[in-house]
Amino acid sequence: MTVTANLAPRRLRDIFGTFATGLTVITSATEGGPAGFTCQSFASLSLEPALVTFSPARTSSTWPVLRQAGSFAINILPAAHQHLAGQFARSGTDKFAGVGYSASPLGNPVLDDALAWIDCELHAEYDGGDHTIVVAAVRHLSAREDAEPLLFFKGRYAGIAPAGRVLEAAS
Repeated sequence: MTVTANLAPRRLRDIFGTFATGLTVITSATEGGPAGFTCQSFASLSLEPALVTFSPARTSSTWPVLRQAGSFAINILPAAHQHLAGQFARSGTDKFAGVGYSASPLGNPVLDDALAWIDCELHAEYDGGDHTIVVAAVRHLSAREDAEPLLFFKGRYAGIAPAGRVLEAAS
């Protein structure tokens, strides 16, 4: 193993990308209609109280709109929906075009066929360099049992093989 002090952004992205993550779409019912963005930096934070965390980029134009709404749904994507990860990652488009959804108990968009969804209210925000660290209080949640997660690994979409190996998929 080579040890390096190279902290260039491209090198950091390459190394951090070796940690496989799930993909989520964070959605909210806002004054201007439904809004959302793709986020891979989601994690559970606490069971007592029930808290989760995610980190939108400071350059996000969507996060300030969701922040203003005060509540949002975290939609965990199944492997079959990598197209939604791409659709909600684009700026300047109607991200909900052709996307089926229903309202959560807090009124937020829950994407049809999401692997799981978590209805949250904003709890706190912290400085995270070029990202904002969001802590959210969990209010409602639900999950399916019949689908595999969509993963992101080394800059590409991936899935889980039956034997537990990570399979790379087209990016």
